[in-house]
This record gives sequence, structure tokens and C-alpha cells, in this order.
Amino acid sequence: MQSVLRQACNARPGSLLRPQLARPRVFRTPHLSRTLITKRYTVDHEAVEYDDATGLGVVYITDHAQSSLGDVVFVELPTLGQEVAKGDQIGAVESVKAASDIYTPVSGTIEEVNDALLGQPGLLNKSPEEKGWLCKIKMSEPDEMGKLLTEEAYKDTFAS
Repeated sequence: MQSVLRQACNARPGSLLRPQLARPRVFRTPHLSRTLITKRYTVDHEAVEYDDATGLGVVYITDHAQSSLGDVVFVELPTLGQEVAKGDQIGAVESVKAASDIYTPVSGTIEEVNDALLGQPGLLNKSPEEKGWLCKIKMSEPDEMGKLLTEEAYKDTFAS
């Protein structure tokens, strides 16, 4: 209570009666950008996760594919900088049960490959989407994503 009285006593005459002008407050927010990430599938059990902000599609085999293959023992990856068209063979996967070719679900340029798979092909079994991705493609035709299967449509292809 005393501090309020002290402030009033020390104030300039008339300042208590003057209305205080409100300063406009400026709120600064970090730059927010909206990114749309779309995931689509092929009937051959490849998938691509497209980020429209970067134009990159991350290609991987589906969880269903890795479980059907069994323990993966070898992975052949595409070449960095390679131009690919939708449906081109970009690699292969060998397991204790079988071998299977990998086809690109989209067209573009191979921007990055997951070299960790060369020393640890079992990453495809442990984490096919997160750690077991195959390559990243700078997509030349993002509209191709619309021609691929949604997750529900993909699951319908083998859920009989």
C-alpha cells in the first residue's frame, strides 16, 4: 500500500489525472510456413512421401513388403544424380526368402541415397519408413503423386 502512495506522491502534478496513452503492442512471431507432406503407394509395395516445400520425395518399401520379404541381407541403391522416370528400376532388395527389384514411384533426379543401408540392410526390417528409406528424389513432375494409391487403396490391394 505504501508503495502506491509513494508513487502518487512522487508523481508530477496532474500526471495521475492524465489518461495514459496505450502504446500499440507489436507481437513478433517466427516465420511460419506451411508444408504439405503427402504419402502415396504403388501396387509393387514402394511408397513415396512428398514434401511440397522442398520438392523432395522420400522413397521406401512398405512395411508389408519388408515383412513379406523376411530378413533383408542386401540392398542395391540407385546412383546419386541419376535421372529417373516413373516405373524405372532403381535398385534391388535381397532377403533370406527372396530377391525383389525396386521401382521408382515418381520421376526426377536422385538427390540423396541412404548409405546406411549398405552396411546395415536390416534397417529395412526395423524401420522401413524412418531409417530404412532408400533415396530422395527431386521430383520433376509432382502431379504424379495424384496417380499413386492412397494408404486405404494400397491396403485393399493385398487385404483379401
